[in-house]
Amino acid sequence: METKTGAIKDASRLGLPRMLLLGLQHMFAMFGATILVPILVNDSFKGQGISVQVTLFAAGVGTLLFHFITKGKVPAFLGSSFAFLGGFATIANLNTGIYADMTMGEKVPYACGGIVVAGLLYFILALIIRLVGVTKVMRFLPPVVTGPIIICIGLSLAPSAVTNASLNPILAIIAFAVIVIFNIWGKGMFKIIPILMGVVISYICALIFNAVGMTNVDGSAILDFSTAAHDKIISIQPFVLCKFDLTAILVMAPIAIATMMEHIGDISAISATVGENFIEDPGLNRTLIGDGVATAFAGLIGGPANTTYGENTGVLELSHVHDPKVIRLAAGYAIVLSFFPAVADLIGSMPKSIIGGVSFILYGMISAIGVRNVVENKVDFAKSRNLIIAAVILVTGLGFSSGLTFTVAGTSITLTSLALAAIFGVVLNAILPGNDYVFKSKEEKDESELSQIRM
Repeated sequence: METKTGAIKDASRLGLPRMLLLGLQHMFAMFGATILVPILVNDSFKGQGISVQVTLFAAGVGTLLFHFITKGKVPAFLGSSFAFLGGFATIANLNTGIYADMTMGEKVPYACGGIVVAGLLYFILALIIRLVGVTKVMRFLPPVVTGPIIICIGLSLAPSAVTNASLNPILAIIAFAVIVIFNIWGKGMFKIIPILMGVVISYICALIFNAVGMTNVDGSAILDFSTAAHDKIISIQPFVLCKFDLTAILVMAPIAIATMMEHIGDISAISATVGENFIEDPGLNRTLIGDGVATAFAGLIGGPANTTYGENTGVLELSHVHDPKVIRLAAGYAIVLSFFPAVADLIGSMPKSIIGGVSFILYGMISAIGVRNVVENKVDFAKSRNLIIAAVILVTGLGFSSGLTFTVAGTSITLTSLALAAIFGVVLNAILPGNDYVFKSKEEKDESELSQIRM
């Protein structure tokens, strides 16, 4: 099935080989950020943190669980969440009580136990939405709130794209140019796999540059295969069963407040991208439960928390293939790769500059989706209240780059910039007079459009 905008809703008609390539494209989009989280956690735990194999397995299975709970309707990939990095670092530095004589590796299961509880907190918000009704809840989340939040999601990621690209601008430009060329002038299948082509062609260029002795701007080697060379070809994931302690729970669980706000922004972005109202069907309560279950599962087996990935939303926008089955293929790839550490590390050796070049487009696409969400919903910026709400969200989402950290009962809690932007936006929308937004179901919108046509 193809929509009037040219988007492909059913990728099956493209054939299995093409679907496999589309799934591979989504896998490459999520891979860099997903494996970066355990790498950063390992820095905090002095090399005794979370396994990349477990992380990939948790992301793949977590995505499939999410799709099962949301009736297979939402084309979202769930990868590692960066929001919990501060919590991991806090637990790594604990040296009192039961943590006084623990090694770094012994502290990790307790951090993961906190993640399990954080995932279960999603059920509380989902229950509230279920009891109150999505119509009443969405009155607090009109386009004047969700649009700027989506814009912030993309722009807040922009610095990482620039930082990565600056390591080797030539490779970044090649990746960027290839994606643009295939997306604009590509024919047939090549037009819907521009990200994959950008990665493959720029990686081949990286191999050539590395062979002739070129280096990155900082003098480092363009490619480093040392880690993959020492890995086993195949091995079972080193799962770690989580443990529970109130101190660790109080550190990790409150972070769910931030990730739940980000989740609402991500689901709004995906809805705007594919032209479906996923907040209504399968329902925000189901997407929250799906995200919570994926997060709790990851913590249960010793992995980092999961969250919906903006990178894959960018791929949806660029490829115009909106079939959730393609995302499930990417999840399958992640699970398979988790059994092959050498292959995973080989893919992980992809130069950061290539990731930067790809991210230039993907992150920009997310912000553009936010702009489109505001325009299509005809948000009236002639109204001062709307200007104030949008302005506060944008400044908060981009200004608090390190989030806001405060201490409650001796526990350090950090709210990310996006969580703060969402909270401020929701509160301002609720208290400022003139909120005339009425959430309409898909049937109501269709009926309204038909009425206008008849007139």
